[in-house]
Formats: sequence, structure tokens, C-alpha cells
Amino acid sequence: MKVLLIAGARPNFMKIAPLYRESLRHVSIECKIVHTGQHYDYSMSQSFFEELEIPAPDFYLNAGSGSHAMQTATIMVAFEEVCLFERPDLVIVVGDVNSTLACSVVAKKLRIDVAHVEAGLRSFDLAMPEEINRMVTDAISNMFFVTEESGRTNLLREGKADCQIHMVGHVMIDNLFDQLEKLREVDEGCFATHGLKEQCGKYAFLTLHRPSNVDDRDTLTEIAAALNIIAKKMPVIFPVHPRTDKMLDKFAISLSKRIFRLPPLGYRESLYLWKDAALVITDSGGLQEETTALGIPCITIRDNTERPITLEVGSNLLAGTRQDTILAAFQKSLTRVKVFKIPPKWDGQAAKRIWQIIMGVYRKTKEA
Repeated sequence: MKVLLIAGARPNFMKIAPLYRESLRHVSIECKIVHTGQHYDYSMSQSFFEELEIPAPDFYLNAGSGSHAMQTATIMVAFEEVCLFERPDLVIVVGDVNSTLACSVVAKKLRIDVAHVEAGLRSFDLAMPEEINRMVTDAISNMFFVTEESGRTNLLREGKADCQIHMVGHVMIDNLFDQLEKLREVDEGCFATHGLKEQCGKYAFLTLHRPSNVDDRDTLTEIAAALNIIAKKMPVIFPVHPRTDKMLDKFAISLSKRIFRLPPLGYRESLYLWKDAALVITDSGGLQEETTALGIPCITIRDNTERPITLEVGSNLLAGTRQDTILAAFQKSLTRVKVFKIPPKWDGQAAKRIWQIIMGVYRKTKEA
């Protein structure tokens, strides 16, 4: 069976890495990696792939940046050529980026089956481009691999057959556990941030990159004001996304000296920092889940989340984007109980379950 694994941004590679590694255990599966080049920093070094224990992509589509329409169209045209050349049996897409949508549509029109990993997640906010990508991808996929029960509920509500929906856990958590294991073998002194981590003691770890948060002057001003007050209570370690860095300068927004701005970090060094944080503050989807898996308190600077399980188990608080609501969430995080239940099947075995299901489906198809 020939399978194409699609990735367009760094988090996608972290999700496909466990799938690729697990595929090597099955002689009947030939997996090839397609890098759409969607991510702004898409010229990834070989060390990035070595860290994830996956080879450099078999295909690189060089989509680059641009409007959503331009990026999606570029990916679709280039991916169609790959599909016509490779004739895969299955295309696996992950997450909710433009690459997810573009490659799903191309594959489906060529009558190639599509499997969506992280299916069924919904924020119910159509102002989010990712929500549109999720909905369209799920409208045409053949197999749905969900990370939490809300995914199943949403898909059933949208008319999907229960037999197509599979609760498997989360490949992002597979990768997290794998990287934690690797981290135990590393001398922490090799990280450039080791001294800062030791200096800070009890600290918060911050990521902020979502366009709706950083591209609007008023919103970013409110967020920064809250962060400056939080920094009075505990130092904040902040690897700054290039987009955020640009907008902070453009809007002349100042941050406290107790907010330590760092350049973007690799996954492993970032994990080295946030795994021991007293609190994670983020607008990322993935970090909401990863902190939940490790039982680390998280504040999400958004008005909604497509990952409600993180709220249900209590590890994550929605803080909104105003100074007062962010500070209220921060105060609540200081007093709440820090023992959180881990969601079902977030045990590092999701990739194994996914391949077992896929192979079972194709075995039945052949027998029929």
C-alpha cells in the first residue's frame, strides 16, 4: 500500500513523524513524505528531520507565503502532479492548515482515499481560517481519526458514519513522549537557554503568534499590558515568532524587562523550557494539548478553542484577549488545584492504532 503523508508547517511534521516511524514496522506500507512548503520558515535544516527521526521529504512543493487563496492554489496544482506520478492508495493529512485542505481536495477529485488525523475538532468560529480548513477536509475524508470525544460528537452531528470515526488518541502526544525520552539522554547544559532557565526559577513560558492577536494594534496592546503585569509576579520566557516580533516593533509596544525575549527555538529546546514552567501562556492549539498531557497549567489567549477536552480536564483556561480577562485567568491559575486528569488514549500509542485501523480497512477491501 502506497501512502503520502502531508505536512506544511513545523507542527505538521511533529504529527507525521510518529506515523512515519510506525509505518516502517510494516513491510506492506510504503510511506512518502510531502512537504508543501507552506510554512514561512520552510527551509528546514537536516537536523530538524534528524531530531524527529524522519528523512528529508520525498517531495517539496515550494508553496511559500501569500494569501490563503494563492497558497492553497499553488499547493493544489503542485500536489496534483505528485498524485498523478505516484498514484497513492491513501493520502493522510493532519491538523487544519491550508495544506490539509488543499491536498484533501486534490486527492478526493482523483478518487484517492483521504484520512484526516485530528478530525472533528471545531471552534465554531468561521472567522478562523483553520475552522474552514477543518470543516472542508472533514466533509470529504474517508477516515476520521479523532483525538477527543468532541471530535466524534461533531462528526456524527455532521452526518458521518460511526464506522468511519476512530478514537485513537493523539499523534502530537506520541511525539511529545518520544521527545521527552530523548531529552533525558541530553546534557541540559548544551542548551543556550540553560542559564536563563536556572536564573528564572519559577517562571511562565509564553508563545504568541496568531494573526488575530498580533496583527491588530489594540488587541496586541491589551495582551502586552496583561503580560507586563504578570511579569511582576513571575518572569516570563518568550521565544518570539517573527510575525509577533515585527508587529511589536511596528506598533512600538514595549515589554517588561522580566519578559525574556528569545529567538524562535527548536522543538526540543522549547520543550526543555516549558515542561518545567509553572504556567504556559499561549495562543497555540498544540501547546494546549501538550501541556494537558503533562499536567501543566495553561492559559490560552483566545476567546474559543477547538480542543474542549483541555478545558474539561481543567489544565487549560480560556483567557480571552483583553487585559482584564487575561489577568483574571492568571489569578485563577494561581489558586486552582494542579492535578489534572489525562484524556483517554493520550498514551503515546496513537500512530500504532491508526496504522492498525488503516491496514484493517484495506485488508477488508481486498478481500471484498
